[in-house]
Amino acid sequence: MKAAHAEIVQQRRRIGELLGQIRDLEAEWTQDAIQRITTENTTLKQRVRQLTTDNRTLEERLKAARSNMRFQDRRVADLEAQLLDPTTGN
Repeated sequence: MKAAHAEIVQQRRRIGELLGQIRDLEAEWTQDAIQRITTENTTLKQRVRQLTTDNRTLEERLKAARSNMRFQDRRVADLEAQLLDPTTGN
């Protein structure tokens, strides 16, 4: 019983310390600062969405460019083969 009571007292003391820290942190922020940070956070979230969209677009373009390069490589190889052996092809 004594140990449980001591544990409860210790936990209550710790809770009080933590609540005091929370109040101290809240007191440091003015309403203007909170509004500014909220606005900045919203702006940053929008920027992340835009960058994600831009990144997706660039990845799609890169994929298409790679596909085009593979096609061009095959075409060049076919043309080289025709130059080496004119009987094939046409």
